[in-house]
Formats: sequence, structure tokens, C-alpha cells
Amino acid sequence: MIQPTSSFKDNLALMPSIDTLAAIELSDPKGEIVARIDNQPGKQGSLIVYQYLHQEFGEINMEAAQHGLDVFAEHTPDAKARPGAHPNIDQLFRIIDGADALKVTLIAA
Repeated sequence: MIQPTSSFKDNLALMPSIDTLAAIELSDPKGEIVARIDNQPGKQGSLIVYQYLHQEFGEINMEAAQHGLDVFAEHTPDAKARPGAHPNIDQLFRIIDGADALKVTLIAA
């Protein structure tokens, strides 16, 4: 597990590549897909983080969500101040606030 720094860019450099990943789907305990993160510009940082959280924790639970907020570094306070501006960080806040853990499905490229 990485020790997050205060820089999102630096944290991304510590995590595994997403070269073989087309997308990630997040599903609730009922199996309903609640979010999808595609491997495309503007979403690749979140894709890297969620793949990493899946590898480290197996699901996005409260512990994974807290670690993810640390990894998102300077983007976390911005997301808290502007709900909706960073939907993939908002997802982590919901889990911290008591929402169910999410299952991660990796979709190969």
C-alpha cells in the first residue's frame, strides 16, 4: 500500500498502470451499477485510484474510501467545497458518510 503524499500527481506515479483497462464499474450490494469510470482523458486519474483501491481492499469500503480521499490529495478539499465537481471523490464521501460498500468490476481493454 502506498503512503499518500500531498500531491495527487505524485500519488498517481506510485500506482499501477491502467494500460490494459477500458473501464471500471462500481455496483451496490444489490448488483446495480451506480457508476462507471472510462479510460479516457479527464477520468484516468480516478480510474488509476479506483483500480488501486480495488487491488488493495477488494471493494470500496469505508477504509478504502478514506485511503482514496488521502490519495486524491489536494482534490479532496476542493470536492468537499464543491459537491458534484468531482463525482468520483463524492462517491468516496458517500461511503465515509455511511453508504454501502461498492463492488469493483474491472473491464479489460
